[in-house]
Amino acid sequence: MKKRDLVALWDYTPEELAALLELAAKVKKSPAAYADALKGRTAFLYFEKPSLRTRVTSEVGMTQLGGGSLTQTPEMGRIGVRESVHDVAKNLERWVDVIAMRTFSHQLIEDVARHARVPVINLLSDLLHPMQALADLLTLKQHFGKLKGLKLAFVGDGNNVAHSLMVGGALSQMKVVVVGPRGHEPNARVLDRARAIAAKTGGEVGYTSDVDAGLKGADAVYTDVWASMGQEKEAAERQKLFWPYRVDGALFRKAKPTAVFMHCLPAHRGEEVTDEVCDHKRSVIFDEAENRLHTIKAAYLALIKGL
Repeated sequence: MKKRDLVALWDYTPEELAALLELAAKVKKSPAAYADALKGRTAFLYFEKPSLRTRVTSEVGMTQLGGGSLTQTPEMGRIGVRESVHDVAKNLERWVDVIAMRTFSHQLIEDVARHARVPVINLLSDLLHPMQALADLLTLKQHFGKLKGLKLAFVGDGNNVAHSLMVGGALSQMKVVVVGPRGHEPNARVLDRARAIAAKTGGEVGYTSDVDAGLKGADAVYTDVWASMGQEKEAAERQKLFWPYRVDGALFRKAKPTAVFMHCLPAHRGEEVTDEVCDHKRSVIFDEAENRLHTIKAAYLALIKGL
């Protein structure tokens, strides 16, 4: 079987993405059935950025599947510094069954995936966050019973989360619109790629700076922090620019009355979102966080055993 990686969702067909979400739903429903599925298998986790949800779910997920994991941080050594990326990948493939990486550079993940004979999972890069998008899609599917035809409005910076949601939404026949200030649109190449996928599946992907137009008819309102890790020096400037896009009660009410609120967390309450919305009865932020566990378990199973 040809080795598969999970570096970007555009490497998957709509059918493969749907199968991965179905597997995650099965794992969530019957965890005991998969308790020994990866017995004796090991995950190598590389974290350049701070993490709560990603690190805990990546470690716990492998444990719950009967395997083990080990985590390396920059203090223990950066990949590509003491020795080449090629040599690190060729070492790791001899010891572990999967490599999962949370990095600044997307290129680093692609380079490791190109050299390693074992599967590589993108846990987050500056360009993409596919595992978050998978958890979000699972959350939406379990809440609404479907993905096809749903409209998701991502309010804020056109960042890595927005990028993966555009691609995952396009593959799932959804309508995804990024709503934010000019100058902070999604990456043009990612947007074009997502639109090309949507054109084939019947989905729709777009960008607007108009809050009313973007939120109209939305089934889900999604936001993220205004200054991601590595952008802390821009925080004050970004707060002024993004303030009109803060998800408060008034903005949330521009969506459908049945719309859910989503956030990848951590949330800066009082900045990109208010307590009123974060703690709303239609907020599903902690369902998303829980589903990070089930989707990483599905990714491990699919990539290591081909389930």
